[in-house]
Amino acid sequence: MGSHKRRTSGETPIRVVNEVFVPDVRKAEIRARLKRVGGQIEGLHRMLDENRPCVDLLTQVAAAHQALRGVGKVVVRNYLERCASQAIKNGREQEVFEELMDVIFKLTR
Repeated sequence: MGSHKRRTSGETPIRVVNEVFVPDVRKAEIRARLKRVGGQIEGLHRMLDENRPCVDLLTQVAAAHQALRGVGKVVVRNYLERCASQAIKNGREQEVFEELMDVIFKLTR
C-alpha cells in the first residue's frame, strides 16, 4: 500500500492550467441542487416557526443532508473527469492519489 501523506490545509490543490474547472452545464446542475438544498433549509426555518414536531424536523434535516450529498457527488465526478484525469495524464499520479484520499476522508467524516 505504501505510505500515505495527507495534504495539509496549506498545500495547494491540483490545478488545471488554462482550463475551466467546472463547465457551465455542470455549474447549472450544481446550482439547481444547491437551490434544492436552500429550499429544504428554508423549510426547516418554516417548520421551526410552525412549532412542528422533532421527528418532522429530523426528516427535513435528513432530506437536506441527502441533497447536499448529491451536490458533493456532482463535484467529485467533475473533479475526477477534469482535474484528476488531466493531472494523471501529466504524470502527477501520486499527487492525485493524495488529494483524492484527502477528499474522501473529508466527505466520509
